[in-house]
Amino acid sequence: MAGTPQQMPMQVSPATSGPQIPGMLPVEQSYIENILRLNKGKLATVYTTFENNKEWNAKIFKGIIEAAGRDHLIISDPQTGKRYLIPMVYLDYITFDEEIEYEYPFGGTGLTTYSPR
Repeated sequence: MAGTPQQMPMQVSPATSGPQIPGMLPVEQSYIENILRLNKGKLATVYTTFENNKEWNAKIFKGIIEAAGRDHLIISDPQTGKRYLIPMVYLDYITFDEEIEYEYPFGGTGLTTYSPR
């Protein structure tokens, strides 16, 4: 419409720990697998949903975090020693009965960094 001022989009600077590359989204290190790696060895309750599964649609796993990758989580049941490899696609959320680590060490050693988008 004539006479209507154009609105400029609001620019928000995200808080990141990675380098800024002009014209690209910033490199982000706050991926769930990095948070899980920071909490390796802690007891966690993992809530999952398996769509279209008639036996069990939702399942809760409780165990010690052993490892986490981009697409999976490995936990072990401290009572039975049984290990579970859980694909991240089924993950809903995770709870901890203790405080979790979330501050990244300087330089992000051992953390996954994906290329800018």
